[in-house]
Amino acid sequence: MHRTLEECIIDLEKTGQLIRIHEKVDPYLEMAAIHLKVNKAKGPALLFENVKGSKYRAVSNLFGTLERSKFIFRHTLEATKDVIAVRNNPMSVFKNPFRYIGTGLSASKALPIKSFNNKLSGFREIQISDLPLIHHWPKDGGAFVTLPQVYSEDPEKPGIMNSNLGMYRVQMTGNDYVINKEVGLHYQTHRGIGIHHHKAKKMGSTLKVSVFVGGPPAHTLAAIMPLPEGLSEMTFAGLLSGRNFRYCYKDGYLISLDADFVITGEIYPDETKPEGPFGDHIGYYSLVHDFPVMKIHKVYAKENAIWPFTVVGRPPQEDTSFGDLVHELTGHAIKYEIPGVKEVHAVDAAGVHPLLFAIGSERYTPFMKIKQPAELLTIANRILGTGHVSLAKYLFITAEEEKELNTRNEVEFLTYILERIDLHRDVHFHTNTTIDTLDYSGMGLNSGSKVVLAAYGDKKRELCKDVPEQLQNLSQFKNPHMIMPGIVAIDGLEFTGYSEAQTEIDNLCREILDGGPIPQCPVIILCDDSLNLSSELNNFFWETFTRSNPSHDIYGVNSYYENKHWACDNMIIDARTKTHHAPNLIPDPNVERNIQRFFTKEGSLTKIEI
Repeated sequence: MHRTLEECIIDLEKTGQLIRIHEKVDPYLEMAAIHLKVNKAKGPALLFENVKGSKYRAVSNLFGTLERSKFIFRHTLEATKDVIAVRNNPMSVFKNPFRYIGTGLSASKALPIKSFNNKLSGFREIQISDLPLIHHWPKDGGAFVTLPQVYSEDPEKPGIMNSNLGMYRVQMTGNDYVINKEVGLHYQTHRGIGIHHHKAKKMGSTLKVSVFVGGPPAHTLAAIMPLPEGLSEMTFAGLLSGRNFRYCYKDGYLISLDADFVITGEIYPDETKPEGPFGDHIGYYSLVHDFPVMKIHKVYAKENAIWPFTVVGRPPQEDTSFGDLVHELTGHAIKYEIPGVKEVHAVDAAGVHPLLFAIGSERYTPFMKIKQPAELLTIANRILGTGHVSLAKYLFITAEEEKELNTRNEVEFLTYILERIDLHRDVHFHTNTTIDTLDYSGMGLNSGSKVVLAAYGDKKRELCKDVPEQLQNLSQFKNPHMIMPGIVAIDGLEFTGYSEAQTEIDNLCREILDGGPIPQCPVIILCDDSLNLSSELNNFFWETFTRSNPSHDIYGVNSYYENKHWACDNMIIDARTKTHHAPNLIPDPNVERNIQRFFTKEGSLTKIEI
């Protein structure tokens, strides 16, 4: 069990899972570029010992693989899963009491412990400018904290047991931020800190915030955990680290005594500043928008503190392993939160939030003349109204019948859906609603649509495995390629606007109809490069579901409305790049050349195959 970040680093190094980088490295783009190459190679964690412009070391790729993440928490992972299981289903204790005999001991380490010594022994006061100011992507607005633990308390009921610990990015430099005086906080209004900020505004008061960086790796993970109701992040941090979260108050701010760095400050009721751009986990830049500004009170660092960071971009990245570990810990929680759900899978290759696969139950069927989605639609509404999964744009949902399904076997799952979907009945839109703040496929910030594709019942079709003749030799849309059974990609013209797109796709639909029906091909994807999109399943998921807004970008062959319900014979998804989309993340070619020195025979990373 690691009491500090340094202990974790030493542990990983002893087992060959960490490399020290001795050369001086530039925090402007170089550190991030090195991380990206090593993470892509499934390489070790990296300790940067000589960061230009800072005396502090930095570490990245700690959670670069699921195997390494599980190794870090090997002493506490199972006990933590047991406690979460009990929290989700207390009756399990009575059904199998011996299994949980140690749970009480684990839970005893969960409650935070307050120190009444406010001298902050071991900490020294520093400035933001002393930190490793890591700039990740060329168009980023400045240096960001990418693994912060942002702490706030409920203004109406202050105290650690009414607190929120979340991971919201923190912009330290750039834009209009006054260095060492203020930082930007990017969070969505429905998140925990947003609720606290809203309450503080109603009270006419500021909101005190503490940002912890580093400390035991369990504390970092606690900031992103979707925990069951009543289990706080601070309690979870103690469970997973095997050691109570230790804290004190200084000048009215809570200080984590285990963190490597602490930034304290206040958010004023109505003060915002432009934040961003920032290369984000969907694979594009999130653009400049006004977000709350935090006025710095004090910044603290421990002696020999280490700055942890990660780099986000088009998945898979290090946060993919984070997601896999979260699933390992809480994968069964959704069944208790939403009755009737067996599993929900957020598809990482699509940027997590845009695309969900789900398996539910269909118990209404015995009372219906035909097998069709019924209970599944109720469950779908529950999913789209629950926590992080409410950000989804596309939800594919079914119920098991004659075979056992696994949403993580993505081709098999989609094949099962497409073999059964009735496109006259099973496509359900939610328009003018909210989507992820980071998703720019909609028509405004947080503004977009959702679609539920619910399929159940007997198999209706054999899916095509070759491009149907009707999709070959089209006049405007070229180069058809199979993606997987039942889904074909074709190149479209460059997107110039929605009115032009409607005309182009109307022409496409007429051409397809002239050639005769193609029920064996239920889905057609219009894209910029069909060869690239069809070359890898990850390309299909990423381009299709991050570049389309269901209400605007789904069309249909022979489409029509009946009693306000939309229907079609073949569904067309326009996944072309649109004029309002955010730009892709593209590495700086000069930096890519410069960092090759770390991978040469004389470099610290010579053993990494890139």
